[in-house]
Amino acid sequence: MIEKAYPMTAEGKAKLEAELEDLKVNKRKEIVERIKIARSYGDLSENSEYESAKDEQAFVEGRITTLEKMIRFAEIIEVQNVDTDMVSLGRKVTFVELPDGDEETYIIVGSAEADPLEGKISNDSPIAKALLGKHIGEEVVIGTPGGDMNVKIVRVEQA
Repeated sequence: MIEKAYPMTAEGKAKLEAELEDLKVNKRKEIVERIKIARSYGDLSENSEYESAKDEQAFVEGRITTLEKMIRFAEIIEVQNVDTDMVSLGRKVTFVELPDGDEETYIIVGSAEADPLEGKISNDSPIAKALLGKHIGEEVVIGTPGGDMNVKIVRVEQA
């Protein structure tokens, strides 16, 4: 079976590695301690603290597994080999919405490090899919759930 590659920047991979380390070193210990304390309360069948700690433990173990897989199959994005005016993974793209001129800027990253609140959108998002491979000055139609959006690419920069 071929595993899925997870495109990401070197910074994104380092962030995932730090999260994984924190979960393994700190969070696991905290949860084990919470489970020990909850067990000391007696009857586990009606012990909400115990159930809560076990649920959190399951979530953390699942996240650890996911992070390990993402890191193992990480594909580091190299933006140096791409045209400087072309939208690609790892680049910051600024476009103007037509006709009213609202300007938006995003960094296009792999899904593993997407964080819309930080302006990082996944290469799988409708906006990124429409912009990837396009150049400064091109007009692009982006299909979104709210309808089509016409934009013009005004800047492409190293992120």
